[in-house]
Amino acid sequence: MAVLNYDLNDVDFEDMFDNYTYPEYVLTDQNSSPCHPVNFGSWVNLTLAVVYSLVCFLAVMGNLVVMIVVLHNRRSTSSTDIYLLHLATADLLFAVSLPFWAVDAMSGWVFGDAMCKVVSMLEEVNFYSGILFLACISVDRYLAIVHSAQPHWQKRPFLIKLVCAVVWVLAVLLSLPILYKGKFIYNERVLCYELLEGESITTWKNTTRFLRHVIGFLIPLGVMVFCYSVTIRRLCQTRGFQKQKAMKVIIAVVLAFLICWLPHNITVFVDTLMRSKLIAETCDRRNHIDRGLSVTRILGFLHCCINPILYGFIGLKFRRNLLNLLADKGLISQHAKAHYKRSVFTSSESGLVSSTI
Repeated sequence: MAVLNYDLNDVDFEDMFDNYTYPEYVLTDQNSSPCHPVNFGSWVNLTLAVVYSLVCFLAVMGNLVVMIVVLHNRRSTSSTDIYLLHLATADLLFAVSLPFWAVDAMSGWVFGDAMCKVVSMLEEVNFYSGILFLACISVDRYLAIVHSAQPHWQKRPFLIKLVCAVVWVLAVLLSLPILYKGKFIYNERVLCYELLEGESITTWKNTTRFLRHVIGFLIPLGVMVFCYSVTIRRLCQTRGFQKQKAMKVIIAVVLAFLICWLPHNITVFVDTLMRSKLIAETCDRRNHIDRGLSVTRILGFLHCCINPILYGFIGLKFRRNLLNLLADKGLISQHAKAHYKRSVFTSSESGLVSSTI
Protein backbone atom coordinates (compact mmCIF):
# COMPACT_ATOMS: atom_id res chain seq x y z
CA MET A 1 0.00 0.00 0.00
CA ALA A 2 1.50 3.27 -1.10
CA VAL A 3 1.74 6.04 1.46
CA LEU A 4 1.63 9.60 0.29
CA ASN A 5 3.81 12.00 2.22
CA TYR A 6 3.03 15.69 2.18
CA ASP A 7 5.24 18.46 3.39
CA LEU A 8 2.92 20.96 5.09
CA ASN A 9 5.51 23.67 4.59
CA ASP A 10 4.87 23.49 0.86
CA VAL A 11 1.13 24.18 1.22
CA ASP A 12 0.08 27.82 0.85
CA PHE A 13 -2.87 28.02 3.27
CA GLU A 14 -3.09 31.79 2.87
CA ASP A 15 -3.77 31.40 -0.83
CA MET A 16 -6.35 28.68 -0.20
CA PHE A 17 -8.54 30.98 1.92
CA ASP A 18 -7.67 34.24 0.22
CA ASN A 19 -10.95 34.47 -1.72
CA TYR A 20 -13.23 33.17 1.02
CA THR A 21 -15.43 35.86 2.60
CA TYR A 22 -17.08 35.35 5.97
CA PRO A 23 -20.20 37.17 7.15
CA GLU A 24 -20.23 38.94 10.48
CA TYR A 25 -21.62 35.98 12.37
CA VAL A 26 -19.58 33.09 10.94
CA LEU A 27 -19.54 30.54 13.71
CA THR A 28 -19.48 26.81 14.10
CA ASP A 29 -20.83 24.53 16.72
CA GLN A 30 -19.67 20.98 17.23
CA ASN A 31 -21.20 19.47 14.10
CA SER A 32 -22.18 22.46 11.95
CA SER A 33 -20.72 24.35 9.04
CA PRO A 34 -20.27 28.14 9.05
CA CYS A 35 -23.49 30.15 9.18
CA HIS A 36 -24.49 32.26 6.21
CA PRO A 37 -27.22 34.86 5.58
CA VAL A 38 -30.68 33.43 5.00
CA ASN A 39 -31.79 33.22 1.38
CA PHE A 40 -35.51 33.84 0.86
CA GLY A 41 -37.50 32.45 -2.05
CA SER A 42 -38.20 34.51 -5.16
CA TRP A 43 -41.89 34.92 -4.25
CA VAL A 44 -40.92 36.32 -0.85
CA ASN A 45 -38.55 38.80 -2.49
CA LEU A 46 -41.29 39.83 -4.93
CA THR A 47 -43.71 40.35 -2.04
CA LEU A 48 -41.15 42.47 -0.22
CA ALA A 49 -40.60 44.61 -3.30
CA VAL A 50 -44.35 45.19 -3.72
CA VAL A 51 -44.83 46.03 -0.03
CA TYR A 52 -41.88 48.44 -0.01
CA SER A 53 -43.19 50.19 -3.12
CA LEU A 54 -46.72 50.50 -1.73
CA VAL A 55 -45.51 51.81 1.63
CA CYS A 56 -43.28 54.30 -0.19
CA PHE A 57 -46.20 55.66 -2.22
CA LEU A 58 -48.55 55.95 0.76
CA ALA A 59 -45.89 57.46 3.02
CA VAL A 60 -44.77 60.04 0.46
CA MET A 61 -48.32 61.15 -0.35
CA GLY A 62 -49.53 61.19 3.26
CA ASN A 63 -46.54 62.98 4.75
CA LEU A 64 -46.42 65.53 1.93
CA VAL A 65 -50.06 66.41 2.65
CA VAL A 66 -49.28 66.78 6.36
CA MET A 67 -46.29 69.03 5.64
CA ILE A 68 -48.21 71.20 3.15
CA VAL A 69 -51.16 71.66 5.51
CA VAL A 70 -48.98 72.53 8.51
CA LEU A 71 -46.85 74.99 6.53
CA HIS A 72 -49.94 76.58 4.93
CA ASN A 73 -51.42 77.29 8.38
CA ARG A 74 -48.15 78.32 10.05
CA ARG A 75 -49.78 81.45 11.52
CA SER A 76 -51.77 79.21 13.86
CA THR A 77 -49.02 76.62 14.27
CA SER A 78 -48.84 75.05 17.72
CA SER A 79 -46.00 73.13 19.32
CA THR A 80 -47.68 69.86 18.35
CA ASP A 81 -47.85 71.03 14.74
CA ILE A 82 -44.10 71.69 14.75
CA TYR A 83 -43.41 68.20 16.09
CA LEU A 84 -45.77 66.77 13.47
CA LEU A 85 -43.91 68.67 10.77
CA HIS A 86 -40.56 67.23 11.86
CA LEU A 87 -42.07 63.77 12.23
CA ALA A 88 -43.48 63.96 8.71
CA THR A 89 -40.08 65.13 7.43
CA ALA A 90 -38.36 62.14 9.02
CA ASP A 91 -40.95 59.73 7.57
CA LEU A 92 -40.65 61.34 4.14
CA LEU A 93 -36.85 61.03 4.12
CA PHE A 94 -37.19 57.40 5.06
CA ALA A 95 -39.89 56.76 2.44
CA VAL A 96 -37.62 57.89 -0.41
CA SER A 97 -35.15 55.17 0.64
CA LEU A 98 -37.71 52.36 0.26
CA PRO A 99 -37.28 52.02 -3.54
CA PHE A 100 -33.66 51.05 -2.88
CA TRP A 101 -34.81 48.21 -0.62
CA ALA A 102 -37.42 47.18 -3.21
CA VAL A 103 -34.70 46.80 -5.85
CA ASP A 104 -32.48 45.05 -3.30
CA ALA A 105 -35.20 42.48 -2.62
CA MET A 106 -35.38 41.59 -6.31
CA SER A 107 -31.79 41.77 -7.54
CA GLY A 108 -29.51 42.31 -4.57
CA TRP A 109 -27.70 45.48 -3.61
CA VAL A 110 -26.56 47.20 -6.82
CA PHE A 111 -26.04 50.74 -5.51
CA GLY A 112 -22.55 50.46 -4.06
CA ASP A 113 -21.03 50.60 -0.60
CA ALA A 114 -21.59 54.33 0.00
CA MET A 115 -25.33 54.16 -0.76
CA CYS A 116 -25.61 51.11 1.48
CA LYS A 117 -24.45 53.24 4.39
CA VAL A 118 -26.57 56.27 3.40
CA VAL A 119 -29.83 54.36 2.93
CA SER A 120 -29.29 52.34 6.11
CA MET A 121 -28.55 55.57 7.96
CA LEU A 122 -31.83 57.09 6.77
CA GLU A 123 -33.70 54.06 8.09
CA GLU A 124 -32.06 54.30 11.50
CA VAL A 125 -32.45 58.08 11.81
CA ASN A 126 -36.13 57.77 10.93
CA PHE A 127 -36.70 55.19 13.63
CA TYR A 128 -35.00 57.12 16.42
CA SER A 129 -36.25 60.57 15.41
CA GLY A 130 -39.75 59.12 14.96
CA ILE A 131 -40.03 57.64 18.44
CA LEU A 132 -38.40 60.70 20.03
CA PHE A 133 -40.82 63.07 18.28
CA LEU A 134 -43.71 60.82 19.32
CA ALA A 135 -42.48 61.15 22.90
CA CYS A 136 -42.31 64.94 22.46
CA ILE A 137 -45.90 64.98 21.21
CA SER A 138 -47.03 62.91 24.19
CA VAL A 139 -45.36 65.36 26.58
CA ASP A 140 -46.87 68.29 24.71
CA ARG A 141 -50.39 66.79 24.88
CA TYR A 142 -49.84 65.97 28.57
CA LEU A 143 -48.93 69.58 29.32
CA ALA A 144 -51.76 70.99 27.22
CA ILE A 145 -54.59 68.76 28.46
CA VAL A 146 -53.53 67.94 32.02
CA HIS A 147 -51.80 71.18 32.99
CA SER A 148 -53.24 73.58 30.36
CA ALA A 149 -49.68 74.71 29.62
CA GLN A 150 -50.05 75.38 25.90
CA PRO A 151 -49.89 79.21 26.18
CA HIS A 152 -46.61 78.95 28.11
CA TRP A 153 -45.00 76.94 25.32
CA GLN A 154 -46.46 79.18 22.62
CA LYS A 155 -44.70 82.19 24.15
CA ARG A 156 -41.32 80.42 23.84
CA PRO A 157 -41.04 79.00 20.31
CA PHE A 158 -37.25 78.90 20.70
CA LEU A 159 -37.64 76.04 23.18
CA ILE A 160 -39.60 74.00 20.64
CA LYS A 161 -36.94 74.56 17.99
CA LEU A 162 -34.23 73.61 20.47
CA VAL A 163 -36.03 70.39 21.37
CA CYS A 164 -36.37 69.50 17.67
CA ALA A 165 -32.68 70.17 17.08
CA VAL A 166 -31.72 67.98 20.05
CA VAL A 167 -33.93 65.17 18.74
CA TRP A 168 -32.28 65.24 15.30
CA VAL A 169 -28.77 65.31 16.76
CA LEU A 170 -29.55 62.46 19.15
CA ALA A 171 -31.13 60.40 16.36
CA VAL A 172 -28.04 60.82 14.18
CA LEU A 173 -25.69 59.91 17.05
CA LEU A 174 -27.69 56.78 17.88
CA SER A 175 -27.59 55.79 14.21
CA LEU A 176 -23.82 56.11 13.72
CA PRO A 177 -23.05 52.41 14.45
CA ILE A 178 -25.03 51.48 11.32
CA LEU A 179 -22.15 52.88 9.25
CA TYR A 180 -20.48 49.51 9.75
CA LYS A 181 -22.81 48.24 7.07
CA GLY A 182 -21.28 47.55 3.69
CA LYS A 183 -21.38 45.33 0.63
CA PHE A 184 -21.12 41.61 1.24
CA ILE A 185 -21.15 38.98 -1.52
CA TYR A 186 -22.80 35.66 -0.77
CA ASN A 187 -23.67 33.07 -3.45
CA GLU A 188 -23.05 35.68 -6.18
CA ARG A 189 -25.65 37.98 -4.59
CA VAL A 190 -24.53 41.36 -3.26
CA LEU A 191 -26.03 42.25 0.12
CA CYS A 192 -26.10 45.47 2.11
CA TYR A 193 -24.97 43.83 5.31
CA GLU A 194 -23.61 44.73 8.74
CA LEU A 195 -19.97 43.62 8.82
CA LEU A 196 -17.99 43.44 12.05
CA GLU A 197 -14.38 42.38 12.38
CA GLY A 198 -12.36 42.13 15.53
CA GLU A 199 -13.37 41.37 19.09
CA SER A 200 -12.96 44.97 20.26
CA ILE A 201 -15.27 46.31 17.54
CA THR A 202 -17.88 43.64 18.28
CA THR A 203 -17.81 44.48 21.99
CA TRP A 204 -18.19 48.20 21.25
CA LYS A 205 -21.02 47.47 18.85
CA ASN A 206 -22.92 45.37 21.40
CA THR A 207 -22.44 48.06 24.07
CA THR A 208 -23.83 50.76 21.81
CA ARG A 209 -26.74 48.49 20.92
CA PHE A 210 -27.79 48.22 24.56
CA LEU A 211 -27.49 52.00 24.85
CA ARG A 212 -29.69 52.48 21.80
CA HIS A 213 -32.29 50.07 23.19
CA VAL A 214 -32.52 52.14 26.36
CA ILE A 215 -32.31 55.67 24.92
CA GLY A 216 -33.89 54.96 21.55
CA PHE A 217 -36.82 52.83 22.66
CA LEU A 218 -37.40 52.04 26.35
CA ILE A 219 -37.15 55.61 27.71
CA PRO A 220 -39.33 57.22 24.97
CA LEU A 221 -41.84 54.37 25.29
CA GLY A 222 -41.97 54.90 29.06
CA VAL A 223 -42.54 58.64 28.54
CA MET A 224 -45.36 57.95 26.08
CA VAL A 225 -47.06 55.42 28.36
CA PHE A 226 -46.87 57.74 31.38
CA CYS A 227 -48.03 60.90 29.59
CA TYR A 228 -50.87 59.25 27.71
CA SER A 229 -51.99 57.28 30.77
CA VAL A 230 -52.35 60.46 32.82
CA THR A 231 -53.93 62.25 29.85
CA ILE A 232 -56.53 59.50 29.35
CA ARG A 233 -57.28 59.52 33.06
CA ARG A 234 -57.89 63.26 32.87
CA LEU A 235 -60.11 62.88 29.81
CA CYS A 236 -62.13 60.15 31.53
CA GLN A 237 -62.99 62.65 34.28
CA THR A 238 -64.60 65.01 31.77
CA ARG A 239 -67.57 64.74 29.47
CA GLY A 240 -68.10 65.64 25.88
CA PHE A 241 -67.92 63.98 22.48
CA GLN A 242 -64.67 65.61 21.42
CA LYS A 243 -62.88 64.64 24.63
CA GLN A 244 -63.86 61.03 24.12
CA LYS A 245 -62.68 61.35 20.52
CA ALA A 246 -59.31 62.62 21.72
CA MET A 247 -58.99 59.62 24.04
CA LYS A 248 -59.65 57.21 21.17
CA VAL A 249 -56.99 58.92 19.04
CA ILE A 250 -54.45 58.62 21.86
CA ILE A 251 -55.18 54.91 22.29
CA ALA A 252 -54.88 54.39 18.53
CA VAL A 253 -51.53 56.20 18.47
CA VAL A 254 -50.05 54.05 21.25
CA LEU A 255 -51.39 50.79 19.82
CA ALA A 256 -50.13 51.60 16.32
CA PHE A 257 -46.66 52.31 17.65
CA LEU A 258 -46.56 49.14 19.74
CA ILE A 259 -47.86 46.92 16.93
CA CYS A 260 -45.39 48.35 14.41
CA TRP A 261 -42.22 48.66 16.46
CA LEU A 262 -42.40 46.46 19.56
CA PRO A 263 -41.93 43.12 17.69
CA HIS A 264 -38.89 44.49 15.84
CA ASN A 265 -37.31 45.85 18.99
CA ILE A 266 -37.83 42.59 20.86
CA THR A 267 -36.20 40.70 17.97
CA VAL A 268 -33.29 43.15 17.83
CA PHE A 269 -32.86 42.85 21.59
CA VAL A 270 -32.68 39.04 21.37
CA ASP A 271 -30.18 39.46 18.52
CA THR A 272 -28.11 41.76 20.75
CA LEU A 273 -28.14 39.22 23.59
CA MET A 274 -27.01 36.55 21.16
CA ARG A 275 -24.18 38.65 19.77
CA SER A 276 -23.13 39.49 23.32
CA LYS A 277 -22.87 35.74 24.09
CA LEU A 278 -25.53 36.10 26.79
CA ILE A 279 -27.61 33.62 24.78
CA ALA A 280 -25.97 30.66 23.07
CA GLU A 281 -25.80 31.25 19.32
CA THR A 282 -26.23 28.46 16.82
CA CYS A 283 -26.79 28.58 13.07
CA ASP A 284 -30.41 27.50 13.52
CA ARG A 285 -31.11 30.27 16.04
CA ARG A 286 -29.25 32.78 13.89
CA ASN A 287 -31.39 31.94 10.86
CA HIS A 288 -34.59 32.24 12.92
CA ILE A 289 -33.50 35.65 14.22
CA ASP A 290 -32.61 36.85 10.71
CA ARG A 291 -36.03 35.81 9.43
CA GLY A 292 -37.67 37.51 12.39
CA LEU A 293 -35.74 40.72 11.75
CA SER A 294 -36.91 40.76 8.13
CA VAL A 295 -40.57 40.21 9.00
CA THR A 296 -40.75 42.63 11.93
CA ARG A 297 -38.84 45.21 9.93
CA ILE A 298 -41.74 45.36 7.47
CA LEU A 299 -44.12 46.15 10.34
CA GLY A 300 -41.83 48.99 11.38
CA PHE A 301 -41.77 50.34 7.84
CA LEU A 302 -45.57 50.50 7.82
CA HIS A 303 -45.54 52.99 10.68
CA CYS A 304 -44.25 55.80 8.44
CA CYS A 305 -47.47 55.71 6.38
CA ILE A 306 -49.73 55.17 9.41
CA ASN A 307 -48.46 58.32 11.15
CA PRO A 308 -50.14 60.76 8.71
CA ILE A 309 -53.46 58.95 9.15
CA LEU A 310 -53.38 58.95 12.94
CA TYR A 311 -51.90 62.39 13.53
CA GLY A 312 -53.32 64.07 10.49
CA PHE A 313 -56.54 62.80 9.08
CA ILE A 314 -58.07 61.74 12.41
CA GLY A 315 -57.06 64.94 14.21
CA LEU A 316 -59.81 67.55 14.21
CA LYS A 317 -57.48 70.53 13.94
CA PHE A 318 -55.71 69.01 10.94
CA ARG A 319 -58.98 68.37 9.13
CA ARG A 320 -60.06 71.95 9.78
CA ASN A 321 -56.77 73.27 8.38
CA LEU A 322 -57.02 70.91 5.41
CA LEU A 323 -60.48 72.30 4.63
CA ASN A 324 -59.09 75.83 4.81
CA LEU A 325 -56.32 74.89 2.37
CA LEU A 326 -58.70 73.23 -0.09
CA ALA A 327 -61.08 76.21 0.09
CA ASP A 328 -58.24 78.72 -0.41
CA LYS A 329 -57.07 76.83 -3.50
CA GLY A 330 -60.60 76.64 -4.89
CA LEU A 331 -60.80 72.86 -4.70
CA ILE A 332 -63.96 72.98 -2.58
CA SER A 333 -66.58 75.69 -2.18
CA GLN A 334 -66.86 77.91 0.88
CA HIS A 335 -70.40 76.62 1.34
CA ALA A 336 -69.16 73.01 1.51
CA LYS A 337 -66.47 74.02 3.99
CA ALA A 338 -68.98 75.82 6.22
CA HIS A 339 -71.40 72.91 6.07
CA TYR A 340 -68.70 70.41 7.03
CA LYS A 341 -67.51 72.59 9.91
CA ARG A 342 -71.04 72.84 11.29
CA SER A 343 -71.54 69.07 11.13
CA VAL A 344 -68.21 68.22 12.76
CA PHE A 345 -67.27 71.03 15.10
CA THR A 346 -70.60 72.15 16.56
CA SER A 347 -70.22 69.68 19.42
CA SER A 348 -66.62 70.63 20.15
CA GLU A 349 -65.96 72.27 23.48
CA SER A 350 -63.99 75.40 24.17
CA GLY A 351 -60.23 74.99 23.90
CA LEU A 352 -60.26 71.29 23.15
CA VAL A 353 -60.03 71.34 19.36
CA SER A 354 -56.78 73.26 19.50
CA SER A 355 -55.38 70.92 22.10
CA THR A 356 -56.29 67.61 20.52
CA ILE A 357 -53.90 65.79 18.23
